[in-house]
Amino acid sequence: MKRLSPEEIVDQFKEKFGDNIKDSSIKTYHIGPKKIELPDLWITVDRSVFKETVRYLITLEKYPHLAVISGYDAGDTINLIYHFFIYFGEKRREQSINIVVPLPKSNPVVDTISDIIPGALISEQEKQEMLGVKIKDIPKDSRVFISEDFPEDKYPWRKDEKGVDDIARNLHEVEKDE
Repeated sequence: MKRLSPEEIVDQFKEKFGDNIKDSSIKTYHIGPKKIELPDLWITVDRSVFKETVRYLITLEKYPHLAVISGYDAGDTINLIYHFFIYFGEKRREQSINIVVPLPKSNPVVDTISDIIPGALISEQEKQEMLGVKIKDIPKDSRVFISEDFPEDKYPWRKDEKGVDDIARNLHEVEKDE
């Protein structure tokens, strides 16, 4: 397959998915003593086409490397970020592609990609437990990171009423016995 520049990758996603690409940017970092340029590509997609964007990524490279899925509470949305690399293994030529999927808190549901990339399962499970998103069709829907007796409607990484502030102990605020 032809190696594409970051700009060509963004253009191809925009051409394929049109208005469902909500935002994109290319940030450049310099790494190592030789200050080699490493482009960092960010694409925000509508969740309706998210799974298709992952399938499309596979047309750019047969085996894209999913490093991790990160996520955070952004107020009205929960943003999931799928951190991929293509051209992985080509020393100092890897291309990072970060696909951001904003999910409305009123319906934080997204399709699993573990049927396309099996290694996504553990990160998907983590986002369910920590952020309260629902991963549709996840093959193993069980807790891994928090205990079974943890409240069902509480999520450690949330900043709203579903967060854990009301059940967390702030040890620095506890009076010490004298």
